[in-house]
Amino acid sequence: MIVFLFISAFLLIVYAYLGYPASLFLAGFFRNRDVKKASVFPYVTIIITAYNEEEKIQQKLENTLSLEYPKDKLQIIVASDGSTDRTNEITMCYQQKGVDLLKIVERKGKENAQKEAVKCARGEVIVFTDVATLLDTSGLKQIVSNFADPSVGCVSSEDRLLGKDGKPCGEGLYIRYEMWLRRLESKVNSLVGLSGSFFATRKEVCQDFSGELQSDFRTVLNSVKMGLRGVSDPQAIGYYRDVSEEEREFNRKVRTVLRGLTVFFRHLEFLNGLKYGFFSYQYFCHKLLRWLVPVFLFIALVSNLILAWKSSLFFSMFLVQLVFYSSAIFGWKRKDLTSRTLLKIPMYFIIVNASIFVAWWKYLKGERVIMWAPSER
Repeated sequence: MIVFLFISAFLLIVYAYLGYPASLFLAGFFRNRDVKKASVFPYVTIIITAYNEEEKIQQKLENTLSLEYPKDKLQIIVASDGSTDRTNEITMCYQQKGVDLLKIVERKGKENAQKEAVKCARGEVIVFTDVATLLDTSGLKQIVSNFADPSVGCVSSEDRLLGKDGKPCGEGLYIRYEMWLRRLESKVNSLVGLSGSFFATRKEVCQDFSGELQSDFRTVLNSVKMGLRGVSDPQAIGYYRDVSEEEREFNRKVRTVLRGLTVFFRHLEFLNGLKYGFFSYQYFCHKLLRWLVPVFLFIALVSNLILAWKSSLFFSMFLVQLVFYSSAIFGWKRKDLTSRTLLKIPMYFIIVNASIFVAWWKYLKGERVIMWAPSER
């Protein structure tokens, strides 16, 4: 039984991170759903949610106004979620340039602000973006071009995480893995989640917009429910800086997973393969299976510890685990050495899964997250 637990836990960990993308790669030989992009210019509404962003809102608005898109087909809304600093005042200075300010007096969270802004949106396509995320001048045209394909309900950008020096930081390897996985999902069928900092959707997908649930995750589910799909566009890039404090970045990861768990368990119907087909497999593997990896890691460590004294093979495997975890701890303690891949990979792997574990703990205790202050970047 212990051997079975160890082998099962090990195989499930491998499948969650390598087996699932491998299955998508193989499926790509039999089902290829490349997006049929074209230069199209529907009326677009850009919704920027903000809470006390006086230090960054001007840069964001300048960046947004510089986007290459017909101005007569563009509406820009800043949904200020109960801001108490100069965010509203600065935004109002841009009203003559076509920026609308939506003041939400009582702060109720990002999704509620987006929901209120959607009510004011005139666009056929709605683009959601955060203040901390900057776009290439061609970014809007790129992401909108995907809607020339009638099967596309929503489109995700790709993330580029930058350090304080403006260069890709240590976590870039993990993000590149996520972006690669999204490309595989797009080619075969549909994404399971979007980049919350910059994504686009058809307006009809927002008819059932929730003011409480994670919008980037739920927008994909709404699309699939309507017979559409979510795709990723490698040419639509959102640039944002690393969080200034590691504790805040860890807490951000916890919040993201906690909110994801909330959406997942409120939409278990998507596990029905008879109704949703291949997407049900993706829903299970990309979300639930990945979120269960901390449990599998614990089972693998404990069962391997028991087996280590009974076999030289299992003892060697236990030593490998100890070296892996020790490398992660050493990399976390010695930040000056984390540029080395041998330390960077185990460190971020453990940090990510530790944040998932904490999110599970909070979820099982009944905690839910609707709003928070933006992380400093």
